[in-house]
Amino acid sequence: MTGPIVKTLIFTVLVPGTVTVLLPRWLLGRGARLQWPIGMVPLALGALIYFRCAWDFATAGRGTPAPIDPPKKLVARGLYRVVRNPMYWGVLLVVLAESVLFASAVLLRYAAAAWFFFHCFMVLYEEPALRSKFGPAFEEFR
Repeated sequence: MTGPIVKTLIFTVLVPGTVTVLLPRWLLGRGARLQWPIGMVPLALGALIYFRCAWDFATAGRGTPAPIDPPKKLVARGLYRVVRNPMYWGVLLVVLAESVLFASAVLLRYAAAAWFFFHCFMVLYEEPALRSKFGPAFEEFR
């Protein structure tokens, strides 16, 4: 069980960490200052959503969010029972919260670009892969 958890932590630092910390910091530059602390609430909520989903991938799915090591079992519990792609929504919520925190139109445009990338990735790669791997279970879950 610890294997998927450790691999998920590594993936989280590398991929969502880059999307939600490194790239926004680079886009904002050095002079960025917090403008609207109310953005901390959606930022925390987005992070909680992501970590809950990553936990479900590692424990229930016995895999990671990384496409090279996906869950072995279809994850249809927790937030996945309510929303189709909650992990992506959690990451997007973090980036949107950062755009509020820093009153940044640049980060708002970055969030829109991230949404477009996530959408294309889901439609062109994830859904066909899930359909071929899990077949009827995936269709029933939809």
